[in-house]
Amino acid sequence: MSKALYIAEKPSVAQQFAEALKIRGRRGDGYIESEEAIVTWCVGHLVTMSYPEAYDPKYKRWSIGTLPFLPREFKYEVIGNVSKQFQIVKGLLNRPDVDTIYVCTDSGREGEYIYRLVAQLAGVKDKKQKRVWIDSQTEEEILRGIREAKDEAEYDNLSASAYLRAKEDYLMGINFSRALTLKYGPVMANYLRERYTVLSVGRVMTCVLGMVVRREREIRDFVKTPFYRVIGAFEAPAQPEPVPFEAEWKAVEGSAYFGTPFLYKENGFKERKTAEELIAKLRANPPMTAAVAAKEKKKETKNPPLLYNLAELQNDCSKMFKISPDEALKVVQELYERKMVTYPRTDARVLSTAVAKEIHKNIGGLKNYGPMAEYAAEILASGSYKGIAKTRYVNDKQITDHYAIVPTGQGLGNLRSLPPLSEKVYQVICRRFLSIFYPAAIYQKYSLELEREKEHFFANFKVLDQPGYLKVADVNLAKKSAVEETLAEEPPAGEKDSAEGGGEPGGPAVGNAPKKAVSQEALLQMLAKLKKGDILTLADLFIKEGETSPPKRYTSGSMILAMENAGQLIEDEELRAQIKGSGIGTSATRAEILKKLFNINYLSLNKKTQVITPALLGEMVYDVVDNSIRQLLNPDLTASWEKGLTYVAEGTSTPDEYMQKLERFVAGRTVNVIRMDNQYHMRQFFDRAAAYYNPKAGKSRTSTSKQE
Repeated sequence: MSKALYIAEKPSVAQQFAEALKIRGRRGDGYIESEEAIVTWCVGHLVTMSYPEAYDPKYKRWSIGTLPFLPREFKYEVIGNVSKQFQIVKGLLNRPDVDTIYVCTDSGREGEYIYRLVAQLAGVKDKKQKRVWIDSQTEEEILRGIREAKDEAEYDNLSASAYLRAKEDYLMGINFSRALTLKYGPVMANYLRERYTVLSVGRVMTCVLGMVVRREREIRDFVKTPFYRVIGAFEAPAQPEPVPFEAEWKAVEGSAYFGTPFLYKENGFKERKTAEELIAKLRANPPMTAAVAAKEKKKETKNPPLLYNLAELQNDCSKMFKISPDEALKVVQELYERKMVTYPRTDARVLSTAVAKEIHKNIGGLKNYGPMAEYAAEILASGSYKGIAKTRYVNDKQITDHYAIVPTGQGLGNLRSLPPLSEKVYQVICRRFLSIFYPAAIYQKYSLELEREKEHFFANFKVLDQPGYLKVADVNLAKKSAVEETLAEEPPAGEKDSAEGGGEPGGPAVGNAPKKAVSQEALLQMLAKLKKGDILTLADLFIKEGETSPPKRYTSGSMILAMENAGQLIEDEELRAQIKGSGIGTSATRAEILKKLFNINYLSLNKKTQVITPALLGEMVYDVVDNSIRQLLNPDLTASWEKGLTYVAEGTSTPDEYMQKLERFVAGRTVNVIRMDNQYHMRQFFDRAAAYYNPKAGKSRTSTSKQE
């Protein structure tokens, strides 16, 4: 009797398949077997690419004479510590009674690669091979995936892309790491007072290193520019007492300062004395009043955000829970394996049309989850989910492998055994998901323009009128219910205010006028009644000093987003358009790349804040690469390679074309490094970087930057 073999990526997933298929046969060593079927598993990767010495013993010794290393045919070998499981899987794949193999590794490029390598080394022939492509590990989804499994050959392009990605990382890593280590390693080791130093270089990791180091050096080189804003403390007549608020002066047309060189932008001055002169002018002619020159009221609509992909979720977890992208991925992977959420390694932020038709099942399941039960019941009762397919939250064209991360509505029995952090992440996913079935949040916005002595002040007020989706999405909604008073121009990114000490009305032009507490109701009533021409009291004028601020350091979360959107950082417009939507790395690999950079001490991570800074060793590697293979530091190269892999996966480019370009690039850059004679000029760069590190922090002087 013929049997079907199901091969999963790990034992826990294999167990899910066995349960869904009702396979309750005997459990062997590394597999489960019944009369009709067998379920087995990999343990992640079972096979890897061989080291160069497997091709020829001469490659074991790092030597300029053996570079560039470009094998005609690549060799692979079983990973030593999992060789037992490989032999078990190999035997099962080739059993005479197995006629159909169901590939159940993770549904993505990496999962495909894991199986293809195993099948390649196992010598699988004359077997029907079918690919199971699923978005969650619920029983329903597993059975659907098996029922709709396609011939494995339909994923050959994806497989080719996976092989090429591995070859690319392999060739760049070996050739560039060896060439740079042989050329610059002795100089670096001498500087660090080490016996030797190995430079680790890679297609993605070196680009990420470049982004962090460049940002750090921008911060170091930044020169702050002070500026001075004039603020008026106004009082509007009201009962039982006047309502106070603040407004900001702005140099509009008609102002004595309009278009003058004294201005820092249009709402501040370069020098304090100019701000003081303005205040003196405005105080010169009592009474201290101002007229309402204009009033505007309008609604602002804020729609629910798109659903989570992995990068967005990792970024939010970094901000909310101060965990690294690697930790966030582990949490959401566990939720996936417990059937609670859909496949996590996705770049999509929308649902598919097919999923949208059945989305009521996901919502219905959440009626059994306490924190979300009320919202889920409300959505089902209102029927708001029925039209979701016609919204921006459903778009088949924006999905490559998998749709967004959403709760399945199943697996809630696992909640009791989840760590507190895992439940928090699960709730964040649930809130984002349920929010798309709610209407937009609506704000009321008031804008005031006030005039005194032909000089104008501006104030904006914003109040949440209808919470809409914020009711479910925002755990701190209470904070949003108050009136938000803003000055005409909030300091933009790169600028910040520094408040000064207190002052008295009518006193010197220093200090911040005290601001009386005012109720939301009183402020709204005042704004509603206020009309053009009304006269208000100008109780005080004061200066708010600010300064330009440097760019922010990357956090672990913002770096993941920067990696995902690296194509946007490319300066060349034509190239940027060409690789629009491409990032560096993939959703499956970005967290691991960051983790490696921390582990090899190229970057440092503050675990409390998740802020990333370079380490001295990382800066030295940056300077070496910058003076040898500069392209590796820039996102345009890495993103263009990633786009090329996408073309192969889509079938619009051939593996041979890609490989030819890759070999030319690797060979050309390796030979250039060998020919260079600049290694002894690197000390000046090392000295410049070392000035920002504590030489007493360790033998290798690779402490974190003084700047936090």
